[in-house]
Amino acid sequence: MAGGRGVLLALLALLTLPAAGAVKVGHVEVQVDLYQRDERLQQEGGEFMFDFDGDEIFHMDLQKKETVWRLPEFSEYTSFQAQGALQNMVVMKQNLENDMERSNRSQGTIAPPEVTVFSEDPVELEDPNVLICYVHKFWPPVISITWLRNGKEVQDGVFETVFYRGQDRTFRKFSYLPFVPTRGDYYDCRVEHEGLSTALLKHWEPELPLPTSESTETLVCALGLAVGIVGIVVGTILIIKAMKMNSARNQRGLL
Repeated sequence: MAGGRGVLLALLALLTLPAAGAVKVGHVEVQVDLYQRDERLQQEGGEFMFDFDGDEIFHMDLQKKETVWRLPEFSEYTSFQAQGALQNMVVMKQNLENDMERSNRSQGTIAPPEVTVFSEDPVELEDPNVLICYVHKFWPPVISITWLRNGKEVQDGVFETVFYRGQDRTFRKFSYLPFVPTRGDYYDCRVEHEGLSTALLKHWEPELPLPTSESTETLVCALGLAVGIVGIVVGTILIIKAMKMNSARNQRGLL
């Protein structure tokens, strides 16, 4: 995908039409339809997603032809049939063909992605956590996100969101990787996009406290023991001194 400058990639413009009756007290429900095709890779795909104030409610798995709810609880309050989304894809595919012919198959302006990697929770040694790769401000929405641990590709447990709209008609996407912080491990989020000449690697390492060496532990124990002995000796001397002073007072009282 990267390095393909001059390669034709046509993308139908994003439709952001509020659903019927969806505008309520400043809150907006939006239906997002997207169809795209990469002619160099001979790949095509689409997206049908419904959001509320920018947060996803559900999207359609167009291959499995089923609704995927962002949270399972959402399905208890409403439903959606996949057939409507599939019909939209057919219409948008035809619209794309028409737009490509009218534009003489020219390519739109490419916007390379920006990438940030961070952990879901504060990192603690051997405490399960989740790494998040946030990729944003890119166009078109054709992108590859891969996780590497110690330089080797990781696939187990990886979860990726659909494309989300940006305010400037660019897109954003999240990729999640469950992991257990281990000393010495490092991670990279690798992003490939038409706007990048080479794959972009965003490096991340857990910030863990340095291990205490055996000699340091021995020294600390020795110092603790020495302080304890000194405390005992000083305490004993003070007790003896106090006893002598008390004895001297008693003798003076008898005279």
